[in-house]
Amino acid sequence: MGPFADPWRELKMAAKPKSESTGSKAAAAAAKVLKDPKASKDAKTAAASTLTQSKSKEVTSSKAASAAAKVLKDPKASKEAKTAAASALTQRPGKK
Repeated sequence: MGPFADPWRELKMAAKPKSESTGSKAAAAAAKVLKDPKASKDAKTAAASTLTQSKSKEVTSSKAASAAAKVLKDPKASKEAKTAAASALTQRPGKK
């Protein structure tokens, strides 16, 4: 830490809310999942949450986060479904 460094910087950074937004890769994956008739209900829930957040400041609900976690654990889930699920979980607010 230099002589002019802010000693409170780490605390200020930790207090800031998440400002994640869905990237184009995750949005494209989510769109594919929603169009896939074989995709599971959990995969579609996570994908819908991901797309909802692509142009807004919305955060992932607990229902969508639970669905996304199931998708990530599912060995049969597609790469697109897992990408969308991971994006949805990234945008989950931290516990208070």
